[in-house]
Formats: sequence, C-alpha cells, structure tokens
Amino acid sequence: MLAIVEQLADAAVADGEAPPFSDQTLVDLRAGRADVLGDDTGVAVVRDGEVEVFVRREARGRGIGTRLVEQVLALADPPSRAWAHGDHPAARALAARVGWSAERTLLQLRAPVPTSAGDPGLPDGYRLDAFRAGSTADETDWLALNAAAFASHPEQGRMTLDDLRARESDAWFSGDDLVLLRDADGALAGSCWLKVEDGVGEYYAVAVRPDLQGRGLGGVLMRAGAARLVDRGLHAVALYVEGDNAPALALYRRQGFADHTVDVQYAARTTGR
Repeated sequence: MLAIVEQLADAAVADGEAPPFSDQTLVDLRAGRADVLGDDTGVAVVRDGEVEVFVRREARGRGIGTRLVEQVLALADPPSRAWAHGDHPAARALAARVGWSAERTLLQLRAPVPTSAGDPGLPDGYRLDAFRAGSTADETDWLALNAAAFASHPEQGRMTLDDLRARESDAWFSGDDLVLLRDADGALAGSCWLKVEDGVGEYYAVAVRPDLQGRGLGGVLMRAGAARLVDRGLHAVALYVEGDNAPALALYRRQGFADHTVDVQYAARTTGR
C-alpha cells in the first residue's frame, strides 16, 4: 500500500493541492508503523492515534471518504484525531457528521524567493556549519537541540534518530540545507532546516536552544536559510506556523509571508469508543 499512498500524494501535489499526508506519516508507513485502508481511489492512513484520509480528485463525490472514515471508526482501537490537509468543505462536513470538532489549525505561509543573499548578522564567536549526514555527532547534537527547542510541540519535538535518518535518505534532503549555528565553544546553538522540493523552499524547522532564545538568533538563522535559497530557480518560500501563534504570524507577515494553505486537526468530542 505504500506505493498507492505515495502515488496519491504525488497526484495531489500535481493538482496544486496541499500534501495529503505529513512527512512523519510517510516515515511511519515506510517503517511499518502505520496501517492503510482503501485502494488507489482513496486511502485512510492510521498512525499514533491519528488518521489522514485522502480521495483522488476524480473519485470525489461518491462517498469514498465517508466509507473510509466509517471503516476507521470501526477498528478495535480507532484514532481519536484526524488531519484535514487543505481544510476542504467536504472534510468539515464529514467531521461534523462523525462528531469530531476542530481543535488545531496549522497554516502554511508563502513569500517571494529572496533575490539576494544578505549578511545573516552572526554574533561574535558564532559560526555556521553544514549538517554532516550520517555523522553521529551532528545527529546527536541536532536531536538534543530539536527536543529542547520543541519540547511542547506535539510532533516536531518527538523526532527520533530513526525519524531523522529516514529524512536523510529522502531525495529532497541535503546536509547543506540543514544549517547549524554553533557558539564560541562549539556547542549547537540553533539550526535552520530547509526542505527544497517541487520549486518551493520550505523552512522545515528553525530551532534555537532554549537558553539562547530572545537574543535574535532566530532571525540570524532565517537569514542564513534565505541565503541558501537564492538563485535556485524556486518560485516560492514557505513555512508552517500554528494558527493561534499571533506573535509569529505578525512577524512572518511583516516579512512578506501570506496565507497559502490551511491544515485542520479534528478531535473526537467524546472518548472511550
């Protein structure tokens, strides 16, 4: 079923829609940690208490999504949350019918590609390095930074070594696009991870060590990332942000980012099914 899921994901992106499955879902599916229901017209992927449902565009309107959700809810241990990538009206209606309510919104913002590489403004003693794929030292340092910087994030902060190495094996990954910021002692202070794919340069994850937050290092990392995106033939720069993160939204919009897509996470209104 992995091939079918990947084909459906590729078809959605080719049609200009939001990717229907998260990167972590694809990682878990390849590692045998996810279950798939459906066929090449539409699938439901269940993992870690969540489900993502996608129906091919030409097959919509036939009740396939409803049947998939009914099958998912009939499982012995049904998921309690669902992601709707793209916030389609049909997804909202289906969620209402099965008693799920929206609890979280994730926005993808986009901006024009920078036309020149400015000075990132490194503080004295700091340096920028490229991540060395397969380096145990860099992997260990980055995972510790990521876990600390995203300790309260429901997905990003839980990334494991296996998850990281799975991404290192993806076609889009480049160690040069995972920029590491080290302090005067050589300790990892922050990172800017870029995902360049399908003509879009995404700020995949920007992390600053908690004890250094509030010192402008996030801006340094964003500018260092922007320098990596110049002259690469891209048509947009993207990032994801929580819909209720008003300070971050205000910052990004001042930098020229505008709303592009909306992902909504739904949760069952009652538990103990």
